[in-house]
Amino acid sequence: MPELVLLNKPYGVICQFSEHDKHPTLKSCIPLPGVYPAGRLDTDSEGLLLLTGDGALQHAIADPRFKLPKTYWVQVEGEPQDAQLEALRQGVDLGDFTTRPAQVRRIDPPGLWPRNPPVRFRKTVPDAWLEIVIHEGKNRQVRRMTAKVGLPTLRLVRVAIGPWRVDGLAPGQWRQETLTLEQLKQVQHAKGIHKRTGQPGLPPKAPPRPGRALRHRTPR
Repeated sequence: MPELVLLNKPYGVICQFSEHDKHPTLKSCIPLPGVYPAGRLDTDSEGLLLLTGDGALQHAIADPRFKLPKTYWVQVEGEPQDAQLEALRQGVDLGDFTTRPAQVRRIDPPGLWPRNPPVRFRKTVPDAWLEIVIHEGKNRQVRRMTAKVGLPTLRLVRVAIGPWRVDGLAPGQWRQETLTLEQLKQVQHAKGIHKRTGQPGLPPKAPPRPGRALRHRTPR
């Protein structure tokens, strides 16, 4: 049965297994051979990363035509105004492309793990937290979006990809679940991802469970 690995990627870890001269790699978190990221997460971002050793699953999760919604908790510098939030919702022209409409709302500061190193704040400038849900995955997209509307990102944590969440995983921890390609297609269908356009549709009444949890590991 194919397996899906859910990792809470720590800040500063680069999304590759081969050695890097400046950053720790995924090898520092996951000792499993033969698994690869299904998508990426920036080195200076934290949170959920999906990995699998099944090529068909990896392709189906990462393929731009079938983008699952990605949920981020974003700490921004400044006091978000209604016009700024609406601009994020409508789509932001980043020069090389315009983002699709996003779901954006302000949230209370979440109870996250401390970041190492800590975020650097300016004492004279307020900060706030936003929840942003996108259906794309362009390079540094969320950071570019918030910067474009005048709300630079201070901290970026991906908390969910489709129905899979980072809940219960400390930085560097991972767990495995069983997942077949057919189950993934059911999840994508329930999430309303159109096979031809990749656009989100209506939300499901009750998304199916992706699979049975198998193991939970903490890196040594």
